[in-house]
Amino acid sequence: MPSDHIRNTGPMLASPRCCAKTRASGACRSPAVRGKKRCRMHGGAQGSGAPTANQNARKHGLFTSDAIAERRVIQALLGEARALLEKMK
Repeated sequence: MPSDHIRNTGPMLASPRCCAKTRASGACRSPAVRGKKRCRMHGGAQGSGAPTANQNARKHGLFTSDAIAERRVIQALLGEARALLEKMK
């Protein structure tokens, strides 16, 4: 049996939405936490996320600019070595 109660859903529908991307590649439709861009499930909740200056967040230096530059130099050297071996055949 439907209720005769008038629901005031306007403020919730007008609230900003969470801008997180879901696993299904769509946008999250939940309302964002007040003063934040994410909903409570995607990192807007109090205490969520890593603490400030968290040293545990850096696990390796695989994607630092120095490591990327070093891999590019190694790839160039390998390319030159392959070319030299092809000439020697």
